[in-house]
Amino acid sequence: MCGICGIVERERPVSEPVLAAMTETLRHRGPDERGLWVRQPEGRAAGVGLGFRRLSIIDVSGGHQPIANEDGTVRVICNGEIYNYRELRSDLVARGHVFATDSDCEVLVHLWEERGVAMLGELNGMFAIALWDDGAQTLLLARDRFGKKPLHYLETESGLMFGSELKALLANPDCPRVLDAAALEQYLAFDYVPAPRTAFEGIRKLPAGHALLWQGGRATVERWWELPFAEAEPRSEAEWTEAFLSALQEAVSRRLVSDVPLGAFLSGGLDSSAVVALMARSHPQGQLKTFSIGFDEPSYDESAQARAVARHVGSEHHERTFTVDTLLELLPEVFGVLDEPFADASILPTYLLSRFAREHVTVALGGDGSDELLAGYPTFQAERANRVLRLSPWLRRRVALPLVDRLPRSSADFSLEFKARRFLRGADPDMGVRHQLWLGSFTPAEEAEVLLRPPGDPLEPVRGLADGAHGDWVQRLVATYVTTYLQDDILTKVDRASMANSLEVRAPFLDPTLVELIARMPSNLKLRRFETKVVLRRAVAPLLPKETISRPKKGFGIPVARWLRDDLRESVAESLSPERLRSQGLFDSRGVAKLLAEHDSGARDHRKQLWALFAFQQWHHEWLERPRQAPGEVIPAVDATRS
Repeated sequence: MCGICGIVERERPVSEPVLAAMTETLRHRGPDERGLWVRQPEGRAAGVGLGFRRLSIIDVSGGHQPIANEDGTVRVICNGEIYNYRELRSDLVARGHVFATDSDCEVLVHLWEERGVAMLGELNGMFAIALWDDGAQTLLLARDRFGKKPLHYLETESGLMFGSELKALLANPDCPRVLDAAALEQYLAFDYVPAPRTAFEGIRKLPAGHALLWQGGRATVERWWELPFAEAEPRSEAEWTEAFLSALQEAVSRRLVSDVPLGAFLSGGLDSSAVVALMARSHPQGQLKTFSIGFDEPSYDESAQARAVARHVGSEHHERTFTVDTLLELLPEVFGVLDEPFADASILPTYLLSRFAREHVTVALGGDGSDELLAGYPTFQAERANRVLRLSPWLRRRVALPLVDRLPRSSADFSLEFKARRFLRGADPDMGVRHQLWLGSFTPAEEAEVLLRPPGDPLEPVRGLADGAHGDWVQRLVATYVTTYLQDDILTKVDRASMANSLEVRAPFLDPTLVELIARMPSNLKLRRFETKVVLRRAVAPLLPKETISRPKKGFGIPVARWLRDDLRESVAESLSPERLRSQGLFDSRGVAKLLAEHDSGARDHRKQLWALFAFQQWHHEWLERPRQAPGEVIPAVDATRS
């Protein structure tokens, strides 16, 4: 796992100090080694600089990047892992290619020579790639199918710059640092800024499953992969279950290749427990290390369930408890890591989990992707209920909402009142919009009450997305969640939290072979009436405790509602004070004050809205208010090369 960045200049030289400064911002992603390569413009040839920070996982003593082909005309830097590199390497050697390292990423330069952009479809892995072909004067940027590894870019008057994280681009003096107003509106609606937009004007995220080609001074972006839904094959449920378990076992086994210590996240939920149970088949008793986070508030705590699974599979289990003191300790660290506003509060326990897992291992497997691909979220059940009840606007307004208002207020995780009020938000006829209203913090009407400028259409990224997809409504929702929530929330959260602690996290459920199998399954093996992840429950039932199989979905949340009223009250009030908001010129202090007063009194639960505003204020202070430091004199790395 690594960090990558680079600069392409059409005519002017690449600044080595600037490239080095960009690379240095990614040290946390790769503390083991730095690599720089610069080729200055000459004649019609462009100037190119590639920067790399390495977390050594495979070929620890070799595999230095950038990696070149035999004659040095193609060079690549890669953030991620190519799990099928051995098979690819064998075929390439048979075709006459000569390898200089044992790195999984070296296959990329030789595959490019053979297949060009089409090579991406042959890769089984998680990756963000930057490849420069000197002969073709072409830069390729590419991101894996699901966006497990990030990549940002900015086209400038003189060329293009890119980086794993926004902070790498922001270290370049040519990169503007201006808030994108539409991005703020989308952030309030989604809790993140959806790709391809970023919080900064002009800078873009390369979407998952897309490639960018820079040729002749111009960048073009094209999709190279999308979820391959197909008509369900005629198999029995038992046959589907057997095929699913076999594919999941192979996906787990592929992700056990490592030259450094490896373990697993274990929440006690079905997804991570399934991964751990299959990992245990390859580990002698007591040699598999598992890690979990507990909470001191019972409604959020799954530590007992995690311990039960660990005992069942025989792992060496480690756990920490997330308390309000932990929260106060982590807040400055986490908000310092996030170079884009992000309101999923579960990044805090994910950060703690990553930090203490890194004390024991360098690689961890997790259960990410299962909920999206197998319809595992409560919102899928809510969609089923919505289709059954079909409440009219009149019934929602005159009957349902008054009933919900009578329910007792609770700060517990997923309380009845919280779920009921969330469900009634989703009145939009567009299915994608409906689900985003369930998931996000602010509706467009609520945004209008807190923003000084009337919002445009903050839900535009999902409008028509689900209804325009292929398949039945379950398949269309799966495609929508994969494109939005999985890419820009779940995988972003895990990447930033883990890489801030130099930990690589792998996701077996996102194995392409397994995903293609799931895409061919009938929808009733994902969601059957109100039962979620049907095929997964059937497949791993013999491997796990019965209570793990039957437990409902529980998110990785924290007691935000209570903490906003108690321990975080002063910090939140200060960051959302009328004076600060007026000087900022973005928010209506009266609308924000109303949210604070209603939440503080217990009249309404505004945990999500207030946390989104609080998180934005921390980001705004860190990245838009603090004085910008220009890159100083940077001594070139000892491994820097020129050509």
